[in-house]
Amino acid sequence: MATTETSGSGDITRSMELLWGDGERPTRGPKPALTLERIVTAAVRLADAEGIAAVSMRRLSQELGTGTMSLYRYLPGKAELLDLMLDRVQAPADDDVTVADGWRAGVEAYARETLARYQAHPWLLHVNQSRPVLGPSAVGGLEKILARIKPTGLSDPELISVLIMVEGYVTGVARTYAHTVEAEKSGLSEEAFWEKQGPLLERVMNSGRYPLVAGLSEKAFGPDFDHFEFGLQRILDGLDALVEQRRREAGHN
Repeated sequence: MATTETSGSGDITRSMELLWGDGERPTRGPKPALTLERIVTAAVRLADAEGIAAVSMRRLSQELGTGTMSLYRYLPGKAELLDLMLDRVQAPADDDVTVADGWRAGVEAYARETLARYQAHPWLLHVNQSRPVLGPSAVGGLEKILARIKPTGLSDPELISVLIMVEGYVTGVARTYAHTVEAEKSGLSEEAFWEKQGPLLERVMNSGRYPLVAGLSEKAFGPDFDHFEFGLQRILDGLDALVEQRRREAGHN
């Protein structure tokens, strides 16, 4: 799953103006029927349906029933549009978790929300976001999760590291899920794929060369075990131990 786009690759100043409200009006000419809201909404919808590579100014103009040049009266090009699309899908989700529920509940909610975002918008996995352009949704989401994990007592760099760690874990899970979906579109079902390997693998397993692999139960690779939840809880357990250690250290000061 190769990266096809990069955030912040256009006119960063213009992207920031558009994100923070100083760019809704077209730059020249009479007032058209389009709005920046409609353009970004249509772009996200197209990316969700066909992938980020399908999004171009020409294709978007066709989806909106307007001329391509009309879009350029609102934004310079696809690079700036991508920055707006990314911020749009990063809007914090509503949930019932509060600061009073504790930092662990906050991180859990953050992880599940992030996974849901990738599943709803798999094209995000094709975007290099190492240099994000921070709009209202991104900053609002950061403010929300920081409020939940600040009570851990970790330092500011450590708080950001927690978010990077969770994001990295969730992205890996989301990528595996997306790869599975893509593989199923090949025309060969999951069952048929493994059936084709069955005869040879059975002989290999019976050879005695790989006793640990051969000894795995049928449940080892079954669909009933929630690998995402297992990994998430282990991350939280590790953070829990660190938070407790810091509290003990603070008590000795």
